[in-house]
Amino acid sequence: MKRVLAYAVASLVSVAFLYPYLWMLVSSFRTTRAVLRDPLRLLPEQFDLSGFESILQVGDLSLVRAFANSLFITGTSTALAVLVTALGAYAITRRPRSWAFRALRYGFLVTMMYPYMLLVIPVYIVIYKLGLLGGYAGIILFLALGPIQFFLFEQFFRTLPGEVIEAATIDGAGEVAILFRVVLPMARPIVATVAIITFLLNWAAWFPVLVISSTSDTWTLPVALLNLNGELGTNFQGIMALSVVTTIPVAALFLVAQRRVMAGMTEGAVKG
Repeated sequence: MKRVLAYAVASLVSVAFLYPYLWMLVSSFRTTRAVLRDPLRLLPEQFDLSGFESILQVGDLSLVRAFANSLFITGTSTALAVLVTALGAYAITRRPRSWAFRALRYGFLVTMMYPYMLLVIPVYIVIYKLGLLGGYAGIILFLALGPIQFFLFEQFFRTLPGEVIEAATIDGAGEVAILFRVVLPMARPIVATVAIITFLLNWAAWFPVLVISSTSDTWTLPVALLNLNGELGTNFQGIMALSVVTTIPVAALFLVAQRRVMAGMTEGAVKG
């Protein structure tokens, strides 16, 4: 009975969490007038595809271009974030007493505590000074900053046995060779977890894209979704349709890789 009760409670909680997504999916097939008249309805009066037709072109940006931008920006920034955070975490675990590395670690802590919206002016100024305003490079560099990913790598690297690194050093391997040939192959679960988490976070990021972009050519799906709210009103059906298109890739990725994410988040937790 206890097991049955536990599964019943878990099922109710799951339904509560799935309800908003189901409502969004159903609303994407309903007209705006129908949504406003009966917002809580969970079955569409008819399957109206005009919402999906309306998002094929959002202003000057096509849906295909926005989807391609999301894939390119998210994929590139994820690969760069994994590489940079792995290098930084390995350096700090190898030289924990270095004041420069300590300052870098505290810098990552500050970025986690600093309100995201207060970065508008400094991010804009830095990207402008670097000459990267309006291009893909500035957006990718900003999204490659990953304090959470950095600490995941650091916690795992601290659990690695020192004898393995010492053996590689005796064999004449340098620090770069040790990292890429010894440490990272042992850290494959963490690498996969960091890559998945970074992809999920960067896919949903709209703030840096909106700040750094000078034209709609570099807009991603979340930014296109944000710009569906116009001065002449709100297209509820179009917003729901674009929300479905935006969330399907990351929802599918998380469902496939959720076990890997949960395992990687707790990797090294006992020893760390």
